[in-house]
Amino acid sequence: MTNPILEITGPSQRGRDGFRPLPIWLAIPSLVAVVFLVLPIATLVLRTPWPKFLQILTSPAVYEALKLSLWTATLTTLIAIALGVPLAWWLGGADSRWHSPVRLLVTVPLVLPPVVGGAALLFTLGRNAPLGQFLFDTFGVSLPFSTTAVVLSQLFVGLPFLVISLEGAFRTSTGQLEEAAYTLGASPWTVFSRVTIPVIRPALLGGIALCWARAIGEFGATMTFAGSIRGSTQTLPVAINELMGFDLEAAMTASTIMILLALGVLFLLRGRWLSGR
Repeated sequence: MTNPILEITGPSQRGRDGFRPLPIWLAIPSLVAVVFLVLPIATLVLRTPWPKFLQILTSPAVYEALKLSLWTATLTTLIAIALGVPLAWWLGGADSRWHSPVRLLVTVPLVLPPVVGGAALLFTLGRNAPLGQFLFDTFGVSLPFSTTAVVLSQLFVGLPFLVISLEGAFRTSTGQLEEAAYTLGASPWTVFSRVTIPVIRPALLGGIALCWARAIGEFGATMTFAGSIRGSTQTLPVAINELMGFDLEAAMTASTIMILLALGVLFLLRGRWLSGR
């Protein structure tokens, strides 16, 4: 029996290519939302002193911060892959009573203010914290306000993005194929490397891009746990915050660089989200 509601709101409202006309009472708030999101970014890009762009980009304050951001975000992403892929594989496997509490704990950094994450790291790994004091007394290692602290801060906020992106792919895409491979006598490593990873490759690449983007844009946790030491802990977002106080042209240029990096990530993810399908 044909659903009369679908007859009214479904095919009759859409063209053959799925186009749906937008009523005026929905078009106005939609337009306001787009303008609200785009206007500040467009204004920033338009106010960027483009004739001085390369000069400011190669200045010590911006160049060193950009270089530090790029390599710490890349190192953070590699560590996140090593730690996050096994965790996501376990979370996406057969149901366990431990899945829900572990998943909850993994996603907590997603909703925490980043400055709280930095404070948590400082209270855990600082010189006066039990674990931090143990590391210093035993190995002579002091983590706060170091480049290592930058990586740890970025990892704290970026790792959950990779895990959450992969968990669903592991749960929905690999079960039957893995069982078939095991049935044929494949070893666990063969199944993981030649069946599991190829199947979840799109989700893996998306998770990597998200993790890297979140790491390179990290500010609050880095500022709290690593501070702002030029050439050592001052990443590009931290440098922008400092430049806002005395050099607006450099701050605008550095901010535009962050926008270009974000657009680069979105370009890599265009097939995953921007198509809207």
